[in-house]
Amino acid sequence: MTGRFITLEGGEGAGKSTQAKRLAAALHSRGIECIVTREPGGSPGAEEIRKLLVEGEPGRWDAVTETLLLFAARADHIARKIKPTLAAGKWVISDRFTDSTYAYQGAGRGLDRETIRRIEAASTNAFKPELTLVLDLPPETGLARAVARNTNETRFEGFDLAFHTKLREAFREIVQREPDRCVFIDATGTEDKVAELIWRAVAGRFNL
Repeated sequence: MTGRFITLEGGEGAGKSTQAKRLAAALHSRGIECIVTREPGGSPGAEEIRKLLVEGEPGRWDAVTETLLLFAARADHIARKIKPTLAAGKWVISDRFTDSTYAYQGAGRGLDRETIRRIEAASTNAFKPELTLVLDLPPETGLARAVARNTNETRFEGFDLAFHTKLREAFREIVQREPDRCVFIDATGTEDKVAELIWRAVAGRFNL
């Protein structure tokens, strides 16, 4: 039996990391083995690339370089962690995946979709999750939450509000473009309420 691949997407401070852990706990309680991973990162090589991407000044990389780094990390993540885990029959829950590249580097930084698509095809063969949960909330709220985390990974938080507004619009468009794969999750409620919405979507999709 192969596992299932689920991703959580959304802007800064949307609660993806917290909800990924809660979803994993809910699956474990029902006897389903799973792991939680993240992007950029998730494998040793990809975690090294992550530091280049999420630390430093906003203008550290141009959009093309950033995208190439992201897909280099993603290719390693898929090959070394995601696919072997799925093949072992376990589920994989990833905090971010390719949709974030289309939102951040595409809509946010202005790189055209076709360029991203070509890089995606060359590096990952357009490998996709079975279900993507898009957590949505106003960018002002998300940025306030992200700043409160007080970590060194603040590069994307440093982009202006217009950038983060573009991200929100891009993620909403992704849900509209791929409704069979993506589910919109209102992330403005309490942590428990958001977890309930996510579980409802996962249970409905996989008949749990």
